[in-house]
Amino acid sequence: MNQVPANPYPVTDRVLEALAVSKRGCEELIPEADWLKKLARSEATGQPLRIKLGLDPTAPDIHIGHTVVLNKMRQLQNLGHQVIFLIGDFTSLIGDPSGRNSTRPPLTPEQIKANAETYYKQASLVLDPEKTEIRYNSEWSIPLGSMGMIQLAAKYTVARMMERNDFHDRFHANTPISVHEFLYPLMQGYDSVALKSDLELGGTDQKFNLLMGRHLQAEYGQEPQCILTMPLLEGLDGVDKMSKSKNNYIGISEEPNTMFAKVLSISDTLMWRWYTLLSFASEQAIAALKQEVEAGRNPKDAKVALAKEITARFHGAAAADAAEQDFINRSKGGVPDVIPELSLSGAPMGIGALLKAANLAPSGSEANRLIDGGGVRVDSNVVSDKGLKLDAGTYVVQVGKRKFARVTLA
Repeated sequence: MNQVPANPYPVTDRVLEALAVSKRGCEELIPEADWLKKLARSEATGQPLRIKLGLDPTAPDIHIGHTVVLNKMRQLQNLGHQVIFLIGDFTSLIGDPSGRNSTRPPLTPEQIKANAETYYKQASLVLDPEKTEIRYNSEWSIPLGSMGMIQLAAKYTVARMMERNDFHDRFHANTPISVHEFLYPLMQGYDSVALKSDLELGGTDQKFNLLMGRHLQAEYGQEPQCILTMPLLEGLDGVDKMSKSKNNYIGISEEPNTMFAKVLSISDTLMWRWYTLLSFASEQAIAALKQEVEAGRNPKDAKVALAKEITARFHGAAAADAAEQDFINRSKGGVPDVIPELSLSGAPMGIGALLKAANLAPSGSEANRLIDGGGVRVDSNVVSDKGLKLDAGTYVVQVGKRKFARVTLA
């Protein structure tokens, strides 16, 4: 394999600082020595490094767990390097087998286009759009053609492909593996060849695909990219990775008041993990804040600062300030200044049906459970009677600490 040449460039303090930024919160940097050489060369020559992040637009919405890798891209972007946001419109047609125990149906071109537009719009809330190179891997994957695809496939063996955990497990479980699934890591690796990337980022679950890019660059006579993997962010529960299916997530398009309150709901221990992976504050500033908390400062102060930073990133500083004030009002038992308003017909209406119609409870049984737990209020009064019926009029209905609605019954 081609190696990064011996380093003729000095490793300055700025280079070491860039290495520290690169490694902050990361799971692995492979190989670190080669990345240090690339950073030193870039510092000495003034030539920015090409840093690639490839994402398949398999879903239209992202949560803050997805932004862990985007945050790292922004940090490297701030150091002056060229970041490339690669939309896998071609690879999405194949379907990524990573972490799968069965074949996944590929998306249609229409779904991919719609998702890609939404995804990049959301990612631009983290990256600097003016300094981000946007590419689509169909640019080089389609012109590659069948002959080029065969030549590419000749550069990797089936035995090496079967070392991949998901393929290995599915094979031994007699679970079908389609031949086209072998093409996915090959095509993702070829993206690195086409873009001449110096560093590729990804989650820990993408390590095999990232290593493929390094292998193929060497096969095509290029200096191999380095690889930086980021951990998967724990969700609000502090146990499982952030996921919509686990309902422990914060969507980046959620209302600022909800986003702010959700960040404040995490544990004090998880807060520091989130600071490392989600905050743009320096490691020195975070360490100093942690020392203050250990010395007796209320950890809520640190959590409020984190909640404001994250909320401001996606909604602006004014919205973050307003969300903080809204949370203070709620903590004092007040009603937020802005709450959803809706009109319903059918008075008198049972409280369970009203909660469901107002999207404050997913079902009648869940509404009853909330009432039994004392978590439902109407005009600030706790509801204890599941048989309560509300006559025509306007009511402020509250579920838990964060859900409100002003309902007009007719």
